[in-house]
Order: sequence, then structure tokens, then C-alpha cells
Amino acid sequence: MSEPLFTHFSGMNWQQLISNKRLGQEIKHAERHDDRSEFRRDYDRLIFSAPFRRLQNKTQVFPLPGSIFVHNRLTHSLEVSSVGRSLGDDVAQLLMKKHPELAGTLFEEIGTIVSAACLAHDMGNPPFGHSGEKAIQAYFTEGPGLYLKEQLSPRFWDDITHFEGNANAFRLLTHRFKGRRDGGFVMTYSTLASIVKYPRISSQAGTKGKFGFFLSEEGIYRQIAGELGIVSMQEDGYARYPLVYLVEAADDICYEIMDIEDAHKLKLISFDETEDLLLGFFDDATRQHIRQRVVDEGVTDENEKVVYMRACAIGKLENECVKTFVECEEEILNGTFQGSLIDHIAPLQREAYLRCTKVSKQKIYNSKIVLDVELSGYKIMETLMQDLVEAAVHPTKFHSQQLIRRFSSQYDIQSDNLETRIMAVIDYISGMTDVYALDIYQKINGISLPVL
Repeated sequence: MSEPLFTHFSGMNWQQLISNKRLGQEIKHAERHDDRSEFRRDYDRLIFSAPFRRLQNKTQVFPLPGSIFVHNRLTHSLEVSSVGRSLGDDVAQLLMKKHPELAGTLFEEIGTIVSAACLAHDMGNPPFGHSGEKAIQAYFTEGPGLYLKEQLSPRFWDDITHFEGNANAFRLLTHRFKGRRDGGFVMTYSTLASIVKYPRISSQAGTKGKFGFFLSEEGIYRQIAGELGIVSMQEDGYARYPLVYLVEAADDICYEIMDIEDAHKLKLISFDETEDLLLGFFDDATRQHIRQRVVDEGVTDENEKVVYMRACAIGKLENECVKTFVECEEEILNGTFQGSLIDHIAPLQREAYLRCTKVSKQKIYNSKIVLDVELSGYKIMETLMQDLVEAAVHPTKFHSQQLIRRFSSQYDIQSDNLETRIMAVIDYISGMTDVYALDIYQKINGISLPVL
């Protein structure tokens, strides 16, 4: 009798972890008319979805493009997806050499799974990025909504006072919004598990305030975790689904390195400083080789030089994260791995990454152009929360009825349950683009009138 696979791991195993079962279609199987894999279908559903398209009009870090193009949530997500596919494909190749029995199984498709999850990782973020998140939280914790605490259940209060874009992305992909067929996106279990960066409930969020799913979707995650064999950590929720580490690494690599490139374009940091940061991921000999390669290819434009060095830096970080994942496979499967993959890469690359992080905080995230967006965005979100939540709390008032009529039919704003109505407001606001949020803000305040 042969030995069962991975008997040396006491936690999760790859054979169970990779599943193409779809949430909401566990019994019913849709008829297929092409040869795409189920995970490729996940990717295509996301690409063609309205929530994904709306990311083009959501702030990443800098204001939405003017004369100089910088990243928005859409371009960021596409780049993260590209890096995520490379991470997944490279990890699959190395682990199949280590575990030959995985060849020919769904494990070969982890690059596609990670790529799809990367597309979805920011879909739950509200307008104006982290400033928008804070505005939603602050309305209830220190703003006019504080009085509602006595009218709401403790667990729901935890959810809304810790509002989290990651948890909102999971809700967006799994919640049965009104009027949507089959409960929404009907994604595979493995893709859904890959986007849950913090697999715990809001009451377990701790000081960082990070959690993975709202009360309304807790049962869905438990179902997914049970099916995939994700390790329970008792009072701390669940161990991370292994592919989450690859989605997180792709995001970490892209936002840090691409923010440096954008900052150079906007002249927030000089070319010399940008070059020093991007070449800091390499030893002296490799740095010299990269510089010489730029000269040999006749590249003289500084922006194009930065593009080449950025590509080199991303490639190096991708390789380091793949190496770390493979080396730490057992800890990852046992649920004992701590921190992110970036935290465990080689010292040279880790120190270079930390230098980028330090410069980003000093010269990018605290720059006037970024702070101005955050200030404006916070005020817009604060006003929308105040007016629309009050409409949900007092739905019979004349002005409340006017505001409620603006809601799409998919949002259950007419529910008899107060918590459901409040969540409908948060769903509505968090799904807005920056431009649409500004437009509604101006109309609510009588600043602009519709032009016929």
C-alpha cells in the first residue's frame, strides 16, 4: 500500500488546497463551450466585470492622471496580476520538481489562480484609497454615527468601525446582492481563498484593524476553509491560504517599486535618488552591468532608464520571493510561517526594499500632492457617509427618500433591518469611483446642477 501524500506535513496539503469547485455551483455544473480552465474563467470574469473597470477611476496613491500618467487602481491591479502569474508559475515549476506527484494535477495552474486573485485584490477598496477607508471607520468611531452603537449588534459594530477593503473585496465576490444571478461572481474556492489576506473576523483584528470577512460572509469563508483544508488557528482565525503569500508579494513588489517610478515622473525624487534606490537590490557587479546595458542600448531618456531599472528590480524581487516560498513551504503549509515573503528575502534585497519604503513615506505619501487628495477625499467620503447613513436610519423623511432613490436596486436599502440598510450604504459608497463620489457630493451640497 502506498504512503499518503505529504505525510511529513501536519497542516495543509496541495492536493486538497487546489480546487476548481465554484461557490454557488457545488451541485450544478454549467455547460462549457470552450477549453478554458475554471481558473482562467475566474480571470476572465473579473477582467470583464464592472467593479474591475471602475478601478480605472480610483486613486492608487497620486491624483488621477492629468498631464503626467501615473498609476490608478486598475493599472496597479493589472501589473500585480502579471507579477502574480510569474510568481505562481515559477513556484509551481520548482515544487513539481520537489513533489513529482503534483505534475498533471490542478496544482500546475497556481499561476492562473494567483493572477486572477491579484486582479480582485483591490476591488473592495472605496474611493480615495486609505483615506476613504478611514472616513468610513471614523464616521462611526468619532463622528456623527457614534450614537448608533447602542442600536447595532456588537459584531456588526466591529465590522463597520474596522471597515477593511480586503474584507469588502471578499464580500463583493461572494455576497448575494439583489438582482444578481447565482449570487454574483461564482468564483472557484481556490481563487476566493487567495484574496483573503487576513483570515479572521473583525473582533480578532487587533491593533492593526485588519480582518478578512464581514459577519455576513463568515459562513462562506468557513465553508471554503473546510473544503480546502485550511488550518484553523482557534482564537486567531485561520492560517493563511498558501497562495495568499504570492498575491501579497506581487502587491508588495508592485506598489513599492511602481510608486518610486511615479514619484520620479512627478519630480518628487531626483533621477540619481531613483537610480540609487532601484539599483540597491543588486551587488556592485550587477549594478555596473545594468548601467552598461543601458549605455549599450543607447537609452538616454531618464524616464526610459528608470523603466529598465524598475523592470530589473521587480525581476529580482520576484526571484527572491519564489525562493523564499519554496524554502519555507513546510512552514507555510503548517500555518507557522510569520510575516510576508518580503520579510524573509535575502538581506541585500530586504534592506533595499526598506530603503524604498522609507523614501516613500518621507517624500511620496507625505507630499503635498498626495495629502491634498487625502484631505479632499476624506471630506467627500465623510459627507456621503453622514447624509446617506442618516437617510438609512430615518428612511421616511422626505430628503431621505430623495437620497434613497439614487441607490441601485442591487443594494437592499429598503430592508426592514437597520444593519442591512447601513451595510447597503457602505456597499453603495465603497463601490463608487472617485469621480462619481465627487459628483454625488457636489449634488448633495447643491454645488452643481445636472446639465441637460
